[in-house]
Amino acid sequence: MTFTYPWVLLFLAIPALLLWALFLRPAGVTIPIDHHSRVERPWRRRVLSAYLLVADALPALILAAAIVLLAGPQVLRQPKATRELTNILFAMDVSGSMMAEDRYGMAKEAIEEFTKAREGDAFGLTLFGSEQIRWIPLTTDLEALRNALPFANPARQPPHMGGTRIGAALRFCRDSMINEAQEGDRLIVLVSDGMSSDLGDGFAEGDIAQELADEKITVYHVHVGSDQMPQEVVDIANQTGGQAFAAKDKAALKGVFRYIDRMRPAKFKPSGTVPMDYFTPIAAAMLALLGLHGIGLLAARYTPW
Repeated sequence: MTFTYPWVLLFLAIPALLLWALFLRPAGVTIPIDHHSRVERPWRRRVLSAYLLVADALPALILAAAIVLLAGPQVLRQPKATRELTNILFAMDVSGSMMAEDRYGMAKEAIEEFTKAREGDAFGLTLFGSEQIRWIPLTTDLEALRNALPFANPARQPPHMGGTRIGAALRFCRDSMINEAQEGDRLIVLVSDGMSSDLGDGFAEGDIAQELADEKITVYHVHVGSDQMPQEVVDIANQTGGQAFAAKDKAALKGVFRYIDRMRPAKFKPSGTVPMDYFTPIAAAMLALLGLHGIGLLAARYTPW
């Protein structure tokens, strides 16, 4: 056991002196019942004397327990397992087609629900169309991400964001992940609704998938809407250890994100031993002493008169 303020233990000399004075004090006043006990039941006097001595010592023992508590007792313990950080970067398609059927609105609600279930992880947001915008860097401040989503609406984007270049977006997200994610798993959740102008006929997708796999980045593709899912993106997701999903409505989209959450559950790891407060046993002992002292004062104290 260690103490936060070990110098406070010096005050234990006070209750020690009180106990020493208690045991050295002369005998009390002799009354007739003392002689009566010696003749008929001598053991009663010995028991009563021991009881009174203990009762008189209780205040000094309570003071000693209080001093130990003030010193801040601590023991080395292993705290609860800490959560391992998972870095999740959303790559959101903000091309004009994402405004159809309220696709962006559905994706926004699903992402907000997903982040609430993943408190403790780091999230980032990249917007892409014909170009890429690093909208929110990886952060554990989930309110920053949720507050930024309404302003990422495709209706607010400039004209040069109207296309869809998934390959360039994935490479952009890869670079962001390398620079920002220093520890923990790395996931890219790609949300898009159409074909990519920079993927096709084997062009680039094999290289992109290998680049992502080399950095241990897993890609999950969420295809929003009723259009055909691009096979190139499905292949990239599969080659990185991820998966591709199609969602045509709000309920299906939320179900996809819940499924991703189950596939990549939060991980926990034990942490090393650290000093932790050890108040409970000493406080319990002090309460017990207070109870005994109360009994001695109010219920079982020997008073000859």
